[in-house]
Amino acid sequence: MVNPISRVLIVALIAVSAFAGDEPRCNGAARECEQQIRHMLSGRRYFGATIEDQNPGLVIKSVIANSPAARAGLEPGDKIIAVNGKSLTQASGRDLKQIIADARGTGRLWMIISRRGAYSKVETQLQPYSKEQMQKIIAAHLAQSHTSSAGAN
Repeated sequence: MVNPISRVLIVALIAVSAFAGDEPRCNGAARECEQQIRHMLSGRRYFGATIEDQNPGLVIKSVIANSPAARAGLEPGDKIIAVNGKSLTQASGRDLKQIIADARGTGRLWMIISRRGAYSKVETQLQPYSKEQMQKIIAAHLAQSHTSSAGAN
């Protein structure tokens, strides 16, 4: 059984593979995929940043405009030192995902980051995916994985 975090990663990997030229195809019907993605994202919270695994350590690669990460002032290139009291200097992306999953109840994250050699404490509140965000994720999946039925319901 695939856990919800893994499902989000699978959708993200499909998008990344499409840009790499692999052109993945989803075997499910477009309507089924849309329903599964909606169900997976409903009620879930998101952070709004892409994290790069540096082996070891984690760096923010990009920040989505108007996301919790953007409102907290995070920027590409910020190195994540700790989240919610747990050191991430030797961590992987999986470790951060687990911390975010553990914060599900309150949705609060406090982070220590390093930016240009200086340390800062940053606090943010995870938020649910909006209907617009869900539509973008679904549209991207359908366009990249269901090219013959993109946009079909």
